[in-house]
Parts: sequence; C-alpha cells; structure tokens
Amino acid sequence: MPTPPTAPTPPSASEPDTVVFAVPPSTSTPPAWVPQAVVPAAPAPTPAAGKRRRWPLWTVLGLVLGLVAGAVPGVLLREPDAAGRPAAGAAEPGTAAQRQLAERMVGQLDRQAGALLGGDRAGFLAVAEPAARPALGRRYAALRALRVTVWRPAADGVPVAVDGRPGEWRLAVTVGYCFVQPGCAPSTAGLGTRWRLVGEQPRLLAVEPSRTDPAGVRPWEVSDLAVAVGKRALVATTPAQRAKLPKLLGQAEAAARTADRYAVGPPPDRYLVYYAGKAEWQRWYGGGRPKWTAGYAIGVGGGRHDVVLNAQSLSPAGVDDLLRHELTHAASLPEQGYADHADWWLVEGLAEYAGADGQPVDRYEGLAEVRKLIRGGWSGRLDAVAPDDDATDDRVGGAYGIGYLAVRHLVDRYGEPRVLDFFRAVVHKRRSPAQAADEVFGDPWPELHDDCVAYARAVAG
Repeated sequence: MPTPPTAPTPPSASEPDTVVFAVPPSTSTPPAWVPQAVVPAAPAPTPAAGKRRRWPLWTVLGLVLGLVAGAVPGVLLREPDAAGRPAAGAAEPGTAAQRQLAERMVGQLDRQAGALLGGDRAGFLAVAEPAARPALGRRYAALRALRVTVWRPAADGVPVAVDGRPGEWRLAVTVGYCFVQPGCAPSTAGLGTRWRLVGEQPRLLAVEPSRTDPAGVRPWEVSDLAVAVGKRALVATTPAQRAKLPKLLGQAEAAARTADRYAVGPPPDRYLVYYAGKAEWQRWYGGGRPKWTAGYAIGVGGGRHDVVLNAQSLSPAGVDDLLRHELTHAASLPEQGYADHADWWLVEGLAEYAGADGQPVDRYEGLAEVRKLIRGGWSGRLDAVAPDDDATDDRVGGAYGIGYLAVRHLVDRYGEPRVLDFFRAVVHKRRSPAQAADEVFGDPWPELHDDCVAYARAVAG
C-alpha cells in the first residue's frame, strides 16, 4: 500500500482573501413547517474490516447517472434569464387577481433581497410575521457568512390558496443566487413560500425547501453555517466543526489548483465545499447516499457543482485526494451531468487521475481491486465497467481503478490537453468514443480501447 499523501500547506495567514466567518449556533428549535427532507439511505456493503481505502469510491455516480435512470438529480428545470433572474413559470397564468397578488409577494421578496445584500438584518425580517423570523434569521446569517452577492427571487406560477386556512396563500419561488463573486452566472434554488394577507399587504409566514427542486435542500436553507473563504475555494460546515475549517480550506485551495487544470471550459469562479456531520449528511441535498460514500458533487445551476464531504466516513489521510477528485468533477462536468452510462469510465477515470496527482502508477491504491475485478469475470469492456448500486466495495474500487488506468494510458500516449479534448467531445458534445477518437487522436477507437484494457491488465498484474 502506498504511503498516504501529505497534506498541502494551508495558505499563508498574510493572504488577504482567506478569512473565516462563523455563524453562532441557534438556540431556538426550527418550526414544524420546515421539512426534514431525510431520505432513508440505500443499503450498502460494509468495507472489509481492517482495510483502509483512500476513501469510499462511490461519489458522483448517483448524480451523473440520474439522467439515465430518469431521476435527474442536480439538473435544473428552469434557466435564469439574461439578467440572472430565474424565469417565472408560465404553465398556470392564473387570474388577474392572482397575478397581482404574486407581484405584491415578489415585491416583498425583492425588498427582502435588497436588505440581505445590504447587510440589513432588520429589513430582511421586516416582511415576515414574528413566527417566521427565527428561521429566517438563521438563513440570513448563513447567507451572509457565505458572502451572498446575488439574490434574485421570481414567482414560479401564481399563488394558491391554502386549504382550510382562509387568507393564507402558497407561492412557489425560484431564487437565483451567487456567493463571493458578484458577476457569476447564478445558481438557482426552488423555495416554497407561505403568506397571510394583512389588508392588501402579503406577510411572509414561512419559507420551505421546495419538494420539486431536483438538487434537494441546500445547506444554507436548514443549517447554521461556519464558513471559510479563500482565493479559489469556499468551505462551509456547522459551528460544531468550525475548528476544522482552516485546514480544510488549505486542502481545498490546493485541490482547486489541481482541478483547475482539468476544467472543460472556464474553471469555476469558486469551488464550494460543504463538510457534513452525521445529521447534515442525511439532510443536505436530500440525503440518501450509500453509507460508505465519502463525498459527491451535485449540479446546482449556473454551470456550478457543489461538493459535499461526509465527516463520518472520511479519514484524515483521504481528504486531499477526495477533494482533488470531487473538485475535478466540478470543473469538468457539464451542468446537466452526462446521459450515457457507457461513459462512466471516462468521467470517473479523469477524476481519479486528478486525485492521484501525478503519483507513479504502481502506487495507485486500487490496484489490488483492479486485479480482483479483472480475474473475476469482467468482460473487458470499458463501457460495461460501471458498478451496480449494490456492488461490493472491491467491485466499486476495481471499476474506478480501471477508469483511472484507462485515462492514465491515454494521457501517457497523447498528453493531458488532447485527453481533455476527448473528454469534451464525449461528455459535453455527446460524440461516441469512436467519433471522438477519430477527431481528437486520429486513431481508431477499437484499437485504443483494447490498448487501454491491455495496459490495465499489465499494470494490475
């Protein structure tokens, strides 16, 4: 087994862009109307006792294969308009009275947005009824800690009367938002808002995570956050984990420099990493990942992917290569994920290649799993190497290792820039590997495929 990589040196304290914002934990209980959004975790095999993996390897698979399975997690259903404001839904135009009411509600949300961006907590809370203010105060603190720079709400349809509650209305809202960078292409989040009419004036009763938002509940919707901001990365966690932020930020900054090299198109303006405790892992972005998952990347719009690390299952020695892997997904994947299951080896192989960070191929930690997979009846097809949901840990590790070795062989033969061109052609432009190999490498894909497989067999022994 190779020795674990040493942790990169954190940024110097003299760097002016590296600061930590801590949000004090709230002492109040979240109101009953905030849904928990906890999905039972899928059953997962237990890793072999006593065997340390760099990190459990099931990371972005659930996201990128969602298009194939039909679940489309992390894929936006609405695009922001040219000004960065999410486009309002037009499926139900409603009555003139409903449209006018929606305009008044959005006017209140616009006033709230101005207060948020201006650092006016009292103004942010002023549009809400007293019962809603504790939860809104927590959200305000989290968003300010994340350095929110854009907050643009828009109605998603028209208000609907709440059954059994005269004078109460629900309005679905889509918010475009940016953190740190004022000129970013906004990410979007779907929110549910509930209102009471006081005369002609709508007053906010509650803001609920949208049950239709494909990416699920964002951390800033439901948790107090402590945040550290660097030049290329932003790391957030709960106040209980805040002591880990300086080291995590240093590691994320180092990983960002690696991931930038594998960006397909412009690299992200900031990599956003959330470090989740046990409860947060089950709640943020819908939860429900396999128990042995240590991290994942999920699309949130604006060409951006958030990264989540699992504090419960991640060993300190595995943070660096996991961050390089996940941030490379954030830099290289198209916003909508990818549609072809057969390309799994290339997507994960590139992230594994970045995670290995130039180490000699014979020090790759998954070679034993690759050897076991090769000897255990694998068909020898790269397009059939992706593991099933109930695969054993060794099977998953072997699949990632084969992806890594295939990409490693292509890089050794053609260099990183041409391999990224191949990745762009296959994953972004949806060319077949045969078409992409012809265009980028000038060599036939069947021969290249077999060379990659032969290389994996030779290296694994």
